Amino acid sequence: MPLRPVDVEQLFLTTALGRPAAETAYVGQWLLRASSGWTGRGNSLLPAGNPGMPVAEALKHAEAFYDERGLPPLALVRVGSPEAAEFLAQGWIDARPEQSDTFVLHTTLDHVNASPQYDVLVAEHPNDAWYDAAFDGPVPEAAPAVMEGAPKARFASITLDDRTVAVGRGSMTGHWLGIDAIRVDPSYRRRGLGTALVQGLARWSGPLGGRRTYLEVVEENTAAMATYSRLGYADAYRYRYLTKR
Repeated sequence: MPLRPVDVEQLFLTTALGRPAAETAYVGQWLLRASSGWTGRGNSLLPAGNPGMPVAEALKHAEAFYDERGLPPLALVRVGSPEAAEFLAQGWIDARPEQSDTFVLHTTLDHVNASPQYDVLVAEHPNDAWYDAAFDGPVPEAAPAVMEGAPKARFASITLDDRTVAVGRGSMTGHWLGIDAIRVDPSYRRRGLGTALVQGLARWSGPLGGRRTYLEVVEENTAAMATYSRLGYADAYRYRYLTKR
């Protein structure tokens, strides 16, 4: 059955609420985010809604916000949106021209709410084993505040051979289940562990009123794109990062 059209404007904001930054501020309805430089999402302007002033003036406020924190001015914009065009007209440029777009995918919970083939532990708080599996090397200082900052976040993991080999994170915002931080140990890939994590988080969110789910994947990650396509996910929109020239 084809997916019903998604409210892209609503989803654009929902993705930010599902994984809040360590520090936030507003210019009108535009959201400014800072997280000590860890991740683009956590350190970028989200131009959702009305800034309450001319765009050029709002961008000056954004530039000052990031300059005060020693961060480059960065904006996460939907590809092809009026905001992206306006930012470019104001002298902003592609911050990462060598990288492809990030896709935001969506589907209904019914598509993914199945019994996983592995035992998936869904915990209220991540433990050391979860963080060890989620990162190569030291955990960035800002990561716990960002990962654990949402009021309805859960941390999924799969243990095989007496160690945590796959992890993921889910967060509920209204009826949306956001899924991110999916990571599978390279020696355990292509066994359906990523699919099981998505299914385990879907089963957690259903009783809480979850009806739809979203996640993000970069264009060149063809293996993940194929997995999510099999689960019924479809494109909602794409985004890129812009910065001040």
